[in-house]
Amino acid sequence: MSEVRITNSVLPAPDARPLRLREFRVLRKLIYDEAGIHLPDVKRPLVEARLSRRLRELRLRTYEEYCEVVTAKESEAERIQMLDCITTNETHFFRESKHFDFLEQVAFPRWSEAANASERPKRLRVWSAACSTGEEPYTLGMCMLSAFPRESGWQLEVTGSDLSTRVLRRAHAATWPIDKAKEIPERQLKRFMLRGFGEHEGELRCGPELRNLVRFSRINLMAPPYPFIGQLDLIFCRNVLIYFDADSRAKVINALIDRLGPSGYLVVGHSESLHNVTRRVGLVAPGVYALSAAGERPVRRSTQQP
Repeated sequence: MSEVRITNSVLPAPDARPLRLREFRVLRKLIYDEAGIHLPDVKRPLVEARLSRRLRELRLRTYEEYCEVVTAKESEAERIQMLDCITTNETHFFRESKHFDFLEQVAFPRWSEAANASERPKRLRVWSAACSTGEEPYTLGMCMLSAFPRESGWQLEVTGSDLSTRVLRRAHAATWPIDKAKEIPERQLKRFMLRGFGEHEGELRCGPELRNLVRFSRINLMAPPYPFIGQLDLIFCRNVLIYFDADSRAKVINALIDRLGPSGYLVVGHSESLHNVTRRVGLVAPGVYALSAAGERPVRRSTQQP
C-alpha cells in the first residue's frame, strides 16, 4: 500500500486558502464514514484549524488538494493522520472517580464472591475503549491489582484502545509530566508509579507491574466486530458517545454489549445515557449498566444523578 510521503522537517508552505463549505462537507462525510463522528457546519473553523498543520506538512496550498489526497483509495495512512488531528483527547487518572468506587465497593466483591463459589473463573478481562493517553486503563489496572493481587490466583487483562495512533504511542510509553501525580491517591502512587531522576526529572512513569498488565491496540469503534476472543467483564467507553449521532451511537453500544459477559458492566460517562439507545442493558449506578438478563434491578430514570 502506498502512503503519502512527508518530509522529515516541516517546511513552511504558502498560506493555505480557507476551508470552503464544499470541501468541509467532503471531509465531514469522510470523518463520519471512518469514525462515526458527526460534525455540524459550525465545526468548520475547528476542522480548518486542526488540519492546517497537515497542509503545511504535505506542502499543499488548498484544502481541495488535501481532499484529493485523503480520499484516495491508497491513502489509508493519511486518513489515520486526519483522524488523529480531528479527535479531542482529554483524560486524567481516576477521572469520574465514583465509577472506580463502584468497582471497589460493588463489582470486585461480587466477582470475588462468585469465584470463591466456583460460579466463575478467577479471571478478569477489561477494555478501556477510547483510552486516549492511557490514564484510564492504567487506573483500572491499579484498582484491579490492589483488589486481586497476583498471589491470589487471579488472571488480569486490561486492553486500552483508541482511534488515534498518536495518543496510543504516548499511552504505551506510560510517561507523563510529574504534575499527574496529584491525580493519584497516595497508596497507589507509591506502589505503582516511578518518579524520574536525572534526564527524566519532572516525569512520572508506570512501574513494571502496571506496565506489564496493560496492552494497547488501535480499534475503531465504528468497525465491529472488535478483536476480542470471548466475553469481557468490564467495558469502559466514557465521554465518547457525545461525538456520535443516534445511528452511530446505537451501532457502537450494541457492538459493545455483544462483547459483554453475563456478569459484566458497561460504563459510560456521567453526562451520557443509554436511554432510548438500547433495552439490552439496565442502569445499576450512575453511568454503569448491566445486561438486563443478568438479574440486576435497573435504577429508575428519575433517580439518575449527573
